[in-house]
Amino acid sequence: MKSLLLGLLALLAVAAYAAEEPHYPVLPIGSPAPDFDLPGADGQNHRLADFVDARVLVVIFTCNHCPTAQAYEERIKQLVRDYHGKGVGFVAISPNSAAGVRADELGYTDVSDSLEDMKIRAKERGYNFPYLFDGETEAVSMKYGPVATPHVFVFDTERRLRFCGRIDDSEREEFVKSRDTRNALDALLEGREVAVKQTRVFGCSTKWADKSGANAKWLEKVAKEPVTLEPADAAALRALRENKGTGKVRLINIWSTRCGPCVAEFDDLLDTNLRFRHRDFELVTVAAHLPDEKDLALRFLTKHHASTKNVMYGETDEDKVAEAIDPEWKGPLPHTLLVAPDGKVIYRHTGEIDFLELRRKIVPALNAITPWPGMK
Repeated sequence: MKSLLLGLLALLAVAAYAAEEPHYPVLPIGSPAPDFDLPGADGQNHRLADFVDARVLVVIFTCNHCPTAQAYEERIKQLVRDYHGKGVGFVAISPNSAAGVRADELGYTDVSDSLEDMKIRAKERGYNFPYLFDGETEAVSMKYGPVATPHVFVFDTERRLRFCGRIDDSEREEFVKSRDTRNALDALLEGREVAVKQTRVFGCSTKWADKSGANAKWLEKVAKEPVTLEPADAAALRALRENKGTGKVRLINIWSTRCGPCVAEFDDLLDTNLRFRHRDFELVTVAAHLPDEKDLALRFLTKHHASTKNVMYGETDEDKVAEAIDPEWKGPLPHTLLVAPDGKVIYRHTGEIDFLELRRKIVPALNAITPWPGMK
């Protein structure tokens, strides 16, 4: 199995202030702002000195994948709009190491936490603030000590930390009672002492690189899961496509060991399964091999640790089984269907998959089944 998209499952969007001590201590109130010089999603490097003219500076540690961070995207943008012209500077930093993020924590997002994916997210969501990447070394993040995403640090004119904590007290806006970051900004702009200087933070824990060992053990466990391959006749294949009674979004991929594009993208399919399999999702691979070629297909699946639901043609009439799988399929491989729990085909594609496009179909379909708190 090739290098996988790594990450821990963001189980509930109400996620998790760590009960244990963080790996790196949170910057104490009154401390000077640690310097930074980091690449941004806009293609430019940004430094602390770039904000020298700001009366107040807000540094927000956030990321792409975390549901809580996603829930706060619009509120962060609104903060920037509301304090524009008041001398407040904003910068966001993603602290997460790719090695510290487990694949199944990416189940609520179409993109990961890489710099390239940050560029995609920033452009798509219209970020009105610099969005910087510290996941390569995490050197800056270690100095600030963010516990979770998002985590806010507010500095005064002398760049002394005056507030550290959350944006507000609820991921779900309808339950917000205390707008902590706004309160801190208003106090500093009015020359007052910040009343509440530090709060809890809620969100996905910071993915430090030293989590990579635990993630590697998880991948080893995944690689030991049993691999099976069962024959499926036309009736069984039709039932797979109809997807009745599963309550799941089902991804069906028809492939062959003799199909170069099928082989080339197969590990990306398995990565997609690892990403979403703890949600209402199922990947079914359909080997376009006749019954006497089972050993050939099974060897391939075993080599790739494909512990998904795997079936193959259970009869020799290829036209009959193709019609059962998808009457609109013309026959070329690979062929992929994404089927909603009601049997509606929400993605159909012949040829190599654009996995970003596919994930952008999967995530809304999953959210329609089980919305997470704070989702937009």
